[in-house]
Amino acid sequence: MIRSLLFWTLFPFVLPQAIRVRSDAPRFPGAGGPKEGAIGEGPPLRLLAVGDSIIAGVGAESLSKALVGQTAAWLADLLGCRIDWTARGSIGADSNKILHRLVPSLPEPEADIIILSVGVNDVTGLTRLSRWQRNLNDLLTALHRHSPRAIVAVAGIPPLKGFPLLPQPLRALFGLRGDIFDKASRKVLLRYPFAVYIPLDFDPTPDKFSADGYHPSGKSYREFGLMMATQISKKIDKP
Repeated sequence: MIRSLLFWTLFPFVLPQAIRVRSDAPRFPGAGGPKEGAIGEGPPLRLLAVGDSIIAGVGAESLSKALVGQTAAWLADLLGCRIDWTARGSIGADSNKILHRLVPSLPEPEADIIILSVGVNDVTGLTRLSRWQRNLNDLLTALHRHSPRAIVAVAGIPPLKGFPLLPQPLRALFGLRGDIFDKASRKVLLRYPFAVYIPLDFDPTPDKFSADGYHPSGKSYREFGLMMATQISKKIDKP
């Protein structure tokens, strides 16, 4: 509560910075190539990824080199199976858009594993914390309804306090708010035994970012995919 009050007290002073960043920030497209793929050999598992620009693969050449493809590759190796993956991502999507536009149009086959990337656009888009918590609850419920047997891996909110694109003091304030939202999401996830939280607590050095200073580099996608796959593999039985 105190940190939220601090954010809203100080934000009017950095509003000009926020407007300038939104206006001047480079706009990178999502990754090219097909939105479905398969990797590995053996019994198949279905992996469905849904969410924001991380799922759309901004900063990667193709989705096979972005989060969904890298997670699939590591899972295939760790579990000794084939991973059939599908990605449904939308650049700039917040929790409301993912809930009401992406989730209703997800492909019908049930998934064994679901990756959800959401939250950064709620932080920067000034979604109220209470709305964020409601939307996250509704997202988890909807994804469980779509695939009742699936593990849902939810990416934590990355350390915005280190994003090169954001100038100071805007960077520090969004970093503070990102931490608040990340803590709230962890509390929400505790209510759902099928969900697993994947922390994104990394050292935000320049090599971790693509040329826009905001989205992951190829190196980061590989590391992120390994973190995802490692935690997911602990929650799922080998096929």
